[in-house]
Amino acid sequence: MHIPVLLKESVDLLVWRTGGVYVDATVGLGGHTKGILERDPRAFVIGIDRDPHALKLAEENLKDFEGRFCLYQANFRYLDEVLKQEGIKEVDGFLFDLGVSMLQLKSPRGFSFQRDEPLDMRMNPEDKKTAYQVINTYSERDLVRILKEYGEEPNASRIARAIVMHRTKKPIETTGELVSIITSLIPYRRGRVHPATRIFQAIRIEVNEELISLEEALEKTPRFLKKGGRLVVISFHSLEDRIVKNFFKRHTDIFKLLTKKPIRPTLQEMKKNPASRSAKLRAGERI
Repeated sequence: MHIPVLLKESVDLLVWRTGGVYVDATVGLGGHTKGILERDPRAFVIGIDRDPHALKLAEENLKDFEGRFCLYQANFRYLDEVLKQEGIKEVDGFLFDLGVSMLQLKSPRGFSFQRDEPLDMRMNPEDKKTAYQVINTYSERDLVRILKEYGEEPNASRIARAIVMHRTKKPIETTGELVSIITSLIPYRRGRVHPATRIFQAIRIEVNEELISLEEALEKTPRFLKKGGRLVVISFHSLEDRIVKNFFKRHTDIFKLLTKKPIRPTLQEMKKNPASRSAKLRAGERI
């Protein structure tokens, strides 16, 4: 079962009046949208997700709320186009729940290093760029940059060199092959973070242009938010959180910060849903 992260906390901050129109920019399986619609029986939600499989499941999960939501397959960096298509000029709030979903981790698209699958990692299977292309066609220099920038990987140069050397013999086609290259350089020790974790994060971010999309989407939110409207963002690693934190810092003339420090999940939530461990929530109010 899909458990939405920081559900009560995010809905508490997001829903500030009755009959509001909200954008769930990462609708996923519809958990947060359901929370919004239950909290305010007059609310309407525009749900956006780039993953068509997730949207099908969201539609099924939200069937009790027919007529109170609409779903769009799009990257949230194009939220302005989605709202234009809906004929909506202003909204009461935006919610972003970032990162990769459990549905994607369990899909056979190569998001997880725990199974041997084709190197894909596309959140939207219709996108052109794949993990296979990144691993097999990017220069050593570009691989180093991605691993450092998006994975904060201290062994970026060694790993990039090993990838390039390996692919001169034959293309690297599966997650299993990539993991064995990584672990031949940095062996996995039980109880420690798996050495492939940062590498997979970096490649996934590059394939899906996650950080660029986030920056673009955040910058578009103020022009649609009503006075008093809310922007709520849940991030899962330091790179995402830094972008959100800096966005609010840059725009103190537009947003009043509602979270002096990021909100973290309770011990109870982390126990129930270990995937929530690294979650941080930041929120602002349009002034």
